Amino acid sequence: MEGILTVLAKAAAFILIIVTGYVLKKKGFFHPDDFYLISKIVVRITLPCAIVSNFSRISMDNSLLFMCVLGLAANVVMVGIGYVSELHGSRQQRAFSMVNLSGYNIGNFTLPFVQSFLGPVGFAATSLFDAGNAVMCTGATFTVASIAAGTGEKPSVKNVVKSLCSSLPFDAYLIMTLLAVLGISLPQVITSYGETVGNANAFLALLMIGIGFEIRMEKDKIARILKILVIRYGVGVVLALAAYFLLPFDLEVRQAMALTALGPVSSVAPAFTGKLEGDVEMASAVNSLSIVVSIVMITGALMILL
Repeated sequence: MEGILTVLAKAAAFILIIVTGYVLKKKGFFHPDDFYLISKIVVRITLPCAIVSNFSRISMDNSLLFMCVLGLAANVVMVGIGYVSELHGSRQQRAFSMVNLSGYNIGNFTLPFVQSFLGPVGFAATSLFDAGNAVMCTGATFTVASIAAGTGEKPSVKNVVKSLCSSLPFDAYLIMTLLAVLGISLPQVITSYGETVGNANAFLALLMIGIGFEIRMEKDKIARILKILVIRYGVGVVLALAAYFLLPFDLEVRQAMALTALGPVSSVAPAFTGKLEGDVEMASAVNSLSIVVSIVMITGALMILL
């Protein structure tokens, strides 16, 4: 009972941080542009530092590199399901579902939960999953969806690689994974700096989500939004159960993968929807609502798994 209360207390604190960001935005303390400023701080400073800090505290088991494959595979599965779910719809609808059913918002959402409830090994496993996830989220999914939409986009490995290399969290994943595999330790001053700055990541990431949270949608779109969310989390529950009961890894890794499977849709989905000339308003609603659903489901999962 005490463990459940601890989970609920921490989860409630996370929700309050998100609510704080949302309320302060509505009161005018934060402005829409502040979202992008805090996003830059999270993506370019606190998240990379959290990655450095947590990776420096583990002895890398090379089998964990399989998490990269899982991150890639989970996205491929969701993109495929997005395509099949709209077989009888228009090409634009298929492309929309492919983009908005797939991808995982790990760095800004799931990692703060993992960072608070699990240890460095769970954090590392989630980070490696995100490395595979990033390959799809930063361009591969968009390329496939653009082909499905018939926009004439051709696959571009160059653009995907360029996008990955320009992502500081991905660079941090890559560098720290290589150092961990090679058994190379960073100087203590760097790991201490990473730990101090990285401790701010959970707060800033959740505050950013609150500032960016917004739901605007027409009534005639509700059914389609609900369909996407039901499919997304129905598959998510299956993947979470498979990860927890079937993966041949230690408990903490399986717990981390179960939580990751229940995470919200990638935060870049609305932007890519816009590039596909899709319904950005509906994509934003799916994105924001997925955050609410993920909070509930991850909190419930933590109560069961811990």
